[in-house]
Amino acid sequence: MNSFYQEIAKQHQELLILPDKKLIHQFVDNLFVILFSNTSKSLESEETIKYKFTQLKNQFDELVLDFSTKTVQDKEQTTTFFNIIPLLHKEALNDALTIFTKDPAAKSLEEVLYSYPGFFAIAVYRFSHQLWKQDLKLLARTISEYAHIKTSIEIHPGAEIGTDFAIDHGTGIVIGETAIIGNNVQIYQGVTLGALSVKKEEAFVKRHPTIEDNVIIYANSTILGGQTKVGKDSIIGGNVWLTYTVPSNSVVYHKNEIKIRDNNPFPAPIFYSI
Repeated sequence: MNSFYQEIAKQHQELLILPDKKLIHQFVDNLFVILFSNTSKSLESEETIKYKFTQLKNQFDELVLDFSTKTVQDKEQTTTFFNIIPLLHKEALNDALTIFTKDPAAKSLEEVLYSYPGFFAIAVYRFSHQLWKQDLKLLARTISEYAHIKTSIEIHPGAEIGTDFAIDHGTGIVIGETAIIGNNVQIYQGVTLGALSVKKEEAFVKRHPTIEDNVIIYANSTILGGQTKVGKDSIIGGNVWLTYTVPSNSVVYHKNEIKIRDNNPFPAPIFYSI
């Protein structure tokens, strides 16, 4: 038993010293409060917003100190990330507007920003994807998993997703690392964009499908494979299992046979012989 404890101690010495996950979650929450919500009774001044962003930068500096690579200085990572935030903010707002436009249940843009899990997951993806590109991959994964915990929507930060992305309901959605999604794509709950193979040696090849522009994928459909492509302007119906490419303007659906009878007694059986 003593050797077991020694092995655990050795592992701890070899692992990176990482911050408490709660600090990362708090950073995400603070970022969202500044960018997407007004929780105060009056509009905040420009000076107040600048001050909050300064505090946020300091918080990010502390986080990135533990996650940055040896080739890039921590301050440069922070500067790069915060310089791109205005663009990411605009992209996320466009996503929210797309959700509001497509969902008849949404009564206001504020409702989408404040309460829609799909928007939260997409916006967190926008920020975590930027960190992924900055080679802060562990930090990106930790941030994306926070959205997964809160929404049951899993979007890998390595995926490439275009503009005007909409998720409706969202629970159970999985989008893999090498998935490519075009512009104006809408996805419903339970959709999986996954891999045909999970072999470790295929870690650096494209394993997940490509979804082109203006595609709708309805609930619980599964699309697998790095060579699988859904052409633009296509509709993928609910419960479809797809492992091959479909051309543009396709409608793919699962034929479901349903038989209904009334509560009356079954008719007498017919006896016959051959």
